[in-house]
Amino acid sequence: MTETKSLLQEMNEAISQGSPESCARAVWHATDLLIAGRYTEDQIWTFGEVIGRLADEIELAARSELAKRLAHTNKAPINVVKKFAFDDSIDVAGPVLQHSERIDTKTLVANARAKSQAHLLAIAKRRNIPAVLTDELVTRGNREVVRSVASNNGARISDFGFLHMIKRSEGDSILAEHLGLRKEIPRHMFHQLIAKASDDVRLKLGRERPELADQIQNSVADITGVLHSKFGPSSKAYFDAKKVVTAKLQYGGLNESSILEYARAHKIEETAVGLSLLCSISVEVVERALVDAGRELALILAKALGFGWETAMALLFLGAKDHRISAGRLEDMKEQYARLDIEASRNVLRQYQSRKSAVEPNQRRLPQLHASG
Repeated sequence: MTETKSLLQEMNEAISQGSPESCARAVWHATDLLIAGRYTEDQIWTFGEVIGRLADEIELAARSELAKRLAHTNKAPINVVKKFAFDDSIDVAGPVLQHSERIDTKTLVANARAKSQAHLLAIAKRRNIPAVLTDELVTRGNREVVRSVASNNGARISDFGFLHMIKRSEGDSILAEHLGLRKEIPRHMFHQLIAKASDDVRLKLGRERPELADQIQNSVADITGVLHSKFGPSSKAYFDAKKVVTAKLQYGGLNESSILEYARAHKIEETAVGLSLLCSISVEVVERALVDAGRELALILAKALGFGWETAMALLFLGAKDHRISAGRLEDMKEQYARLDIEASRNVLRQYQSRKSAVEPNQRRLPQLHASG
């Protein structure tokens, strides 16, 4: 330690007397010593004090080269690396922002909030990005930054981050494709993404992720396959339910309270017809939403209508096997419902509304159970 301090003191004296050229030679000498030796964090900090002073005296090109060297070593002085990260020149800041493991998350968040889009892009290319940092990047970043985050497998993305990028993916097929290829995207958010995506994006995602082909198809078609429920929309039970519930709608009595009452009474026909009328979508979509094992679409419809958790929970129990849901599963769905964005959910609903008249070519047209318009 004493020898190191003595050497650095000598170099410090040289700085005060030297030219930019001698400072450049000194900084390379100090950096070589640092990287080659074994030092404690206190000693590395001392090196940083000297290297930082030297860096102030050298030209931009030399400072950029120094940043590249320090970005790839776990011995880089934290004080120097942080200083370089906030340099206005991206040639200096870029290497440490993208590669240095010596920068803590708090510093990176502060950088993302204060510096240029070029700085944000460098951060977006880091090998690992925690969710608190991606939230900043997708909120403040431009299109290139957001695409970089979406395509970075080392980026952890929160529900907020996914929802924000899904909103921004409308009209951006590249971003939509990157998001759709992320295996950790929650199913209900995947449905929202597909609802906004172009046909080309859906085809690409179907090729790249064949295991999601069914989800993609179900997200864009109102009527597909065989209905899960033992009741059919053309049955007498549904015709009776349609008559009663439509009358309630005409007299202004069809609302969240009536849906909650139907669901609690396990009246699946009245509930399905009521929701189809309120959502202006086919009863087949509503029925599939109620009985689907994932329950994501049921939550999306409830959120789009502005229903409270009590009503959403009643819909979940209605469609569950034996009307039972484990406490843990119910708590997870409650948290999922709270995180759902109401406007994004309404966007999904609008996509179903635009396809409410779609039927399979060989399928008999079923009674219309949704509101006109």
